[in-house]
Amino acid sequence: MPPPFPAIAAPNAQTFVSMFGDLFEHSPWVAARAWRPEGFPDAVSMIETMMQVVAAATAEEQLSLLRAHPELAGEAALAGALTPESEYEQASAGLDRLEPQEIEAVRRLNAAYRERHGFPFILCVRHYTKRDILSELERRTSRSTEREHHEALAQVACIAVERLEKRLQHIKQHDL
Repeated sequence: MPPPFPAIAAPNAQTFVSMFGDLFEHSPWVAARAWRPEGFPDAVSMIETMMQVVAAATAEEQLSLLRAHPELAGEAALAGALTPESEYEQASAGLDRLEPQEIEAVRRLNAAYRERHGFPFILCVRHYTKRDILSELERRTSRSTEREHHEALAQVACIAVERLEKRLQHIKQHDL
């Protein structure tokens, strides 16, 4: 969870979304629904509220959230079309430095995963090496879609927490 941080407030939903709408990949609706006029006592309360928004979302909204994530080392990465956050995360795991045979393996595994589950493989990659990512992708492809849906949402939450932690560290460094 994010480190302790003073209260977080925004005067309106639009400002809050501009500040935190990118914690969930291409899904500012999460922040919009999480906004409270009274703000949040701390970052933990805020991210927990955002996760509750995701949990309460319809199945279609959750699927849309999952599908908003890029494939790891996929076409968007190769085309340089990732969000800055995704680019940083994938680079931190070495996915921007794959050998040609690794790229082919990831493409093949990504396609098999998406075909089976209907959404991209999602992993909070900063916790994994390139080799571990490939192993996870292969292992999780054979799971049930219901189990993977649940796991993918957990990974989205992990990614959002890490993005928030990075954002708060940046704010602290610039306020010193």
